[in-house]
Amino acid sequence: MRKIAIQGYEGCFHHIAAIQYFGRDIEIIPCDTFRQVATAVKVGDANMGLMAIENSIAGSIIPNYSILQDENLQVAGEVYLPIKQNLMVLPGVELEDIQEVESHSMALLQCIDYLDQFQWKLIESEDTALSARHIAQNKLRHTAAIASELAAEMFGLKIIAPEINTCKSNYTRFMVLKRYDHNMDEKANKASLYFKTNHEEGSLLRTLSQLEGINLSKLQSYPIPSEPWHYMFHIDLEFKCLDDYIRNLVRLQNATEEVHVYGVYRSGK
Repeated sequence: MRKIAIQGYEGCFHHIAAIQYFGRDIEIIPCDTFRQVATAVKVGDANMGLMAIENSIAGSIIPNYSILQDENLQVAGEVYLPIKQNLMVLPGVELEDIQEVESHSMALLQCIDYLDQFQWKLIESEDTALSARHIAQNKLRHTAAIASELAAEMFGLKIIAPEINTCKSNYTRFMVLKRYDHNMDEKANKASLYFKTNHEEGSLLRTLSQLEGINLSKLQSYPIPSEPWHYMFHIDLEFKCLDDYIRNLVRLQNATEEVHVYGVYRSGK
């Protein structure tokens, strides 16, 4: 059974993304932080890891790009997961019994239009799934949790109001991480990499103009800590065949100071 490191706990959205990618025959290694996920994979405590990299509403998780770079991990795949927040309670509890709602601050914010209909006290917690577990373990009949359908299933809670998140088209993209082995999937159609240009006028435009016959689906700058106001650029490239990717990679290498490939893999879309 493969061990998969995730940020969060059993029943969280990282757990759902892991099941979507690997199936249910996995052992989850819960981690408090994204860097702990990377470390677990790097030192071999986990076979692979899952790390959120961007959200369709909140945007990129910038510190996680630095984690990819610092830990020298390989991107083996990706998962796009719709984020559906559900209000859940103990069996037998009804809406009129609820006095407070507990969840992660981001989940509460995502559901604020629904929550504003009531006079409930909102309690911020460390994790959505932990909130569900807390209610189940302590038999809290006047507290509801906002969490995933998987959390309700795992902890025996009743979903009293499904999909209460305001935006119904909220997706999170997760990267699948492994220790670097340079293996390339022959059916790969996507690559993630970063490059560094010289700090001159027009250098980024000249670099991007080298791309040909390939789709640039992501461009994200992030700072170089040792060089204030200088930046690395993360890009995701989508292509129809590996030859197109390799040809463009050579073009990038010739046009930049540094290129590092995080991984070549199959698109999760």
